[in-house]
Amino acid sequence: MSPNPLISEPVGDLVYRLEAMTDDELFATMSSLEKASEAAEDAEETLARIALTETEIERRYPGELLAPYRNWKQRQPVL
Repeated sequence: MSPNPLISEPVGDLVYRLEAMTDDELFATMSSLEKASEAAEDAEETLARIALTETEIERRYPGELLAPYRNWKQRQPVL
């Protein structure tokens, strides 16, 4: 199991948490999952969680696909 709770928590819990998150929290979750997928040896579980997060973003922003997330990401400071 991964020490990252976004990867290790049950999928049902993640879905419930995604629904309750603010937009900034949701976008930060997507960013964290993207980073985790790049570092993962077996990214299948992470990619499934990314798909769930994408679905929540698309539910909140119908017809905009991931544009709100990409805009948010561009506004974030480079660390």
